[in-house]
Amino acid sequence: MDIRKISIGPDYKGSSMHYIVGQKVLNDTHEIHLIRFDNDKGSVQIYIVNEKNEVMMWKEFNHTMPVAIEYNISY
Repeated sequence: MDIRKISIGPDYKGSSMHYIVGQKVLNDTHEIHLIRFDNDKGSVQIYIVNEKNEVMMWKEFNHTMPVAIEYNISY
């Protein structure tokens, strides 16, 4: 299933960081391209894309961090 949004941190509304596919990051020079869960590592990975369409892993959060995941829902 496609992940649409993740929230990292113990306080969802207060101090969590929220990452959404399509969100501009790094002074609007990159965009969140993909958020995926790596079953082997038990981590969440965030991939970004730049103006040259180069995709790279930007962040990885291990299983010790509180994570809320929202999935794309298609009907």
